[in-house]
Amino acid sequence: MKAHRVFWTIIGTGLLALQLSFCFAQTPLPKVFLVDPGTIARVRAACLANDATVRPALVRLIKDADKLLDAAPVSVMEKTQLPPSSDKHDYMSLARYYWPDPKKPGGLPYINRDGETNPEINTIPDHGNLGQMVSAVHTLAFAYYLTGNESYAKHAARFLRTWFLDTATRMNPNLNFAQAVKGLDTGRPWGLIDSRGLAHVVDGIGLLAGYKGWTAEDQNSMVRWFSQYLEWLLTSKNGLGESRASNNHGVFYDVQAGAIAMFVGKTDIARRIVEDAKEIRIGKQIEPDGGQPRELARTTSQGYVRFNLEAFFLLANLSANLGVDLWNYQTEDGRSIRKALNWVVPFIKGNKEWTYKQIKKFDTAEYYPLLLQASIEYSNPSYADLAWKLKGAQGASDRIHLFLGK
Repeated sequence: MKAHRVFWTIIGTGLLALQLSFCFAQTPLPKVFLVDPGTIARVRAACLANDATVRPALVRLIKDADKLLDAAPVSVMEKTQLPPSSDKHDYMSLARYYWPDPKKPGGLPYINRDGETNPEINTIPDHGNLGQMVSAVHTLAFAYYLTGNESYAKHAARFLRTWFLDTATRMNPNLNFAQAVKGLDTGRPWGLIDSRGLAHVVDGIGLLAGYKGWTAEDQNSMVRWFSQYLEWLLTSKNGLGESRASNNHGVFYDVQAGAIAMFVGKTDIARRIVEDAKEIRIGKQIEPDGGQPRELARTTSQGYVRFNLEAFFLLANLSANLGVDLWNYQTEDGRSIRKALNWVVPFIKGNKEWTYKQIKKFDTAEYYPLLLQASIEYSNPSYADLAWKLKGAQGASDRIHLFLGK
């Protein structure tokens, strides 16, 4: 029987649902960093009570998790290429927007065509496999946390052990060879955008805490792996280079490094990162009117403005869990996350024409989850009203409702 059918059968008995809700209420809050632990604990209680507010999103999550039960874990060992280190355990990928130079013999070195993805990146599967692992772990772990179905936790653990722990398949804790440019380098700081999803992985691990099949040794081994990776992030040439990036790369670096620092117990490092973000991210990436000049300069500027706002929202969530308020922080000359969101609202509404370069079609419905969260963070229902106009009834199944509880 499908997991979601079993779950809703249990929920059908009101008394049992109340008993389960009480039982879950007694468990410790999950150790997650990109969402509010108290909120998702309340969401779990709402799911068990068959609350109509979250039911569509939960049903969709369960369907997604059920599909993943048939997916085999992936690893960095699936590539046929050898990294420059000659160790296949090292992650490697190619720069997305770099193409052969038609004016040079052999096309080397490759040249940048911003916004145009070179399909050659798919010849090395590490990037796609990393994304698949991140999505699978977070989806399965979250489905387990909300339903108690251990088949989800068991499979999430398989993905984690394959990618990080098993000696035959584990990834080495570095991105020395990420987003290489042929004829120019073997890896570069910008490659760390590939690993931004690792922040969601450590949240997924926190959601597995109640699963007995996830052992203390598993947990300790993951902490060791991420401790080594954090050291690489903070000290390596590529890590330091990405930390100095003045666009979305820098913000996602902060999210990644900050979440991992919290996971391994280095809250002092995480707090320093989010405090510094006031000046080096908000103060330098957002204009007083809310514009984001580095993102607006891209050939797919609409997508990158939204992408960087997503990064800022995640960083604000992380900061809140450290007692630092980036949601409402504002520089002396008025730069803020909220100002960046308000800058783009007229374009989302269609009241202003986008005059910046945009070589690909952009769907403003991608702002749906950001607008819903903004409506809560800023106690402003107009953001939610706009979100619903973008997606209508379809939006009810968006996973964001399981993170916000409404």
